[in-house]
Amino acid sequence: METPGSQSSLHRANLERVVRAVRAAGSLTQADIARTTGLSAATVSNIVRELKGLGTVEVRTTSASGRRARSVSLSTDAGIVVGVDFGHSHLRVAVGNLAHQVLAEEAEPFDVDSSADQGFDRAEKLVGRLLTVAGVDRAKIIGIGLGVPGPIDVATGALGSTAILPGWRGTNPREELEARTGVRVHVDNDANLGALGEYVWGSGRGAGDLAYIKVASGVGAGLVIAGQIYRGPGGTAGEIGHITLDESGPVCRCGNRGCLETFTSARHVLPLLHASHGTDLTMNRVVQLAREGDPGCRRVVADVGRHIGTGVAQLCNLLNPSRVVLGGDLAEAGEIALGPIRDSVGRYAIPSAARQLTLVPGALGGRAEVLGALALVLREMGDGMLLGPAS
Repeated sequence: METPGSQSSLHRANLERVVRAVRAAGSLTQADIARTTGLSAATVSNIVRELKGLGTVEVRTTSASGRRARSVSLSTDAGIVVGVDFGHSHLRVAVGNLAHQVLAEEAEPFDVDSSADQGFDRAEKLVGRLLTVAGVDRAKIIGIGLGVPGPIDVATGALGSTAILPGWRGTNPREELEARTGVRVHVDNDANLGALGEYVWGSGRGAGDLAYIKVASGVGAGLVIAGQIYRGPGGTAGEIGHITLDESGPVCRCGNRGCLETFTSARHVLPLLHASHGTDLTMNRVVQLAREGDPGCRRVVADVGRHIGTGVAQLCNLLNPSRVVLGGDLAEAGEIALGPIRDSVGRYAIPSAARQLTLVPGALGGRAEVLGALALVLREMGDGMLLGPAS
């Protein structure tokens, strides 16, 4: 039996500390582990040797700053994680291992406004197909990350607004997927997962804090502060789409008038181009046409950028993030959107906050949310489960 403060409990805590550092980063050199955990190089060396013997980590020879080094990652056989991302028009699933390697990934069209049962049926089938493609046993799944395009009460896993997903009224996405799979599920909204995906794998790497702005059917922001997703007590932090721009503006789906979303989301922007470009437009197509020089589409994308910049300026004034990552279809527009965003930030943000801000397009495109779902599981899973029971 271990007692608090005993040598055995301290050793166990150090083992879990090293596992936690490696799990969060994907792979680290032993020198990086020592810096991250505060443990001595000798202690880290001994712990890595022990973890390798347990089959928990793998060690490979690499180089760092031109010197020979040992890279440590969690064992590729230690378990499997699954990410499920419901977008407003797609379902994307990925299967990965604990070494941050994506083993299989696939997306298919799906209308999230249909019933939740239909969505979970499709997700189950797609997960099963990808497990077969990856050649892994379902029994090795240790967690599932689930993303939905709406506010989530993280404590209960319940949807915070049925107005956004009417076909999901009365459902608890986390409980539903856990009941179907028998695996623990971690759920969050798509903007938070996009932020986490870019923070771990994409344009947010190396930033201490960031805001991820996703512009799609709605507008949301995922916030990473001091390396952690900030959700707020009700899970609604980052609902930048409902900042009021015009009290006399169009009625928003939230019930208010003139929200940022009513000037920037696809459902409000696309009708502006129907007379000149037809009714089959998508935001992806508008961005493509803007890049090709279409004047109407360039104007619309630039206007959206200016409005988004107003919201980003308010984020700068409140939270002073060091980096803002633009995601969703709008990120593909490059400077056509980023330039107007910078202009608005420069006009409305406190000058010191604007000077410290780096604005970049997302690196992961449509994959950000599903990779964020994988990262969510990797962050939330207990470190002790990789070490076996304490002696």
